[in-house]
Amino acid sequence: MRRVTKLAAAVTATAALALTTAACGGTSTESSGESEDKGAAIAYDVGGRGDQSFNDAAYAGLSKAEKEFGWDGEDIEPSDGESDADKASRLNELARLGYNPVIGVGFAYAGPIEEAAKKNPDVTFGLIDDETVTGDNIVNMVFSEEQGSYLAGVAAAHATETDVVGFVGGVEVPLIKKFEAGFVQGVQDTDPDIEIKRQYLTQPPNMDGFSKPDLGKEAARGQLDADADVIYHAAGLAGQGVIEAAADRDRWVIGVDSDQYEQKTLAPYKDNILTSMTKDVPDAVYNLIKSVEEDDPQSGVIRYNLEADGVALSDSNPAYQEMTELTEAVKQAKADIVAGKIEVSPTP
Repeated sequence: MRRVTKLAAAVTATAALALTTAACGGTSTESSGESEDKGAAIAYDVGGRGDQSFNDAAYAGLSKAEKEFGWDGEDIEPSDGESDADKASRLNELARLGYNPVIGVGFAYAGPIEEAAKKNPDVTFGLIDDETVTGDNIVNMVFSEEQGSYLAGVAAAHATETDVVGFVGGVEVPLIKKFEAGFVQGVQDTDPDIEIKRQYLTQPPNMDGFSKPDLGKEAARGQLDADADVIYHAAGLAGQGVIEAAADRDRWVIGVDSDQYEQKTLAPYKDNILTSMTKDVPDAVYNLIKSVEEDDPQSGVIRYNLEADGVALSDSNPAYQEMTELTEAVKQAKADIVAGKIEVSPTP
């Protein structure tokens, strides 16, 4: 798979990316300003590929499409401290080179995708985790994180032995507040006497809370010192530090976005990953690509919720499966949310 690492932000990157693509097996059509159908491209969020979470989930969807449709797509890393203009330039260049759809992984791509979509009306742009910008050629892939996080709260309330649980959010933005809101409601609906420790790693515009594991580790240690024995994180790559800290103390941690119990780099800590609140980002990405391949591109807002299995709790850890009271409570909570008996708030 061709991959450009730390693509230069300024679009002198236009020439750089064209040269890189040619060197990796692309044709010379780019140099003449023409484009060819090259399949899909994704531009990563903070943390990039290898976060064992959100970005890797998007890559899984791209990989599935590559195998099925027989082409090599492109996946592009973010640059440190890049601007919206940098992101927009990258998206425009991918469209110019013939990639379709072009997918921005994360809400930070909202403005850049709005700009790129207007400049490239024949290209479908996918935007994950944001529905504030729309357009005829924009597909907003959004998730009911608060619903899945409610189930995580139910699980944490049943698993705790100290009656203290924790939540670690990466950056205090509206999206991550949805994770917090659902988790807190799930805990409190299960047992209002349980104490909930809450902490965000950074405040916007500082996005280090999604990319620096040391920040997650420090925050988790503080909550563990305060007797938390189950911690739920929504912190991207920084969440690896939360997982490590919990495992070091032999406490439970609840992962996010991907099934983190199954992630190879997290194998040393897997026994302490009770479950993960997963978002079906792989299928969302694959479904968008498939629609373009079939000349019937998706459009508008597509919501992945509990009813559609767009969010869920993983059950890969055998220890989780053995907690029958917990798993039954989670099953019942899901049924009640789907039936409308429980309404989960997206705000704390």
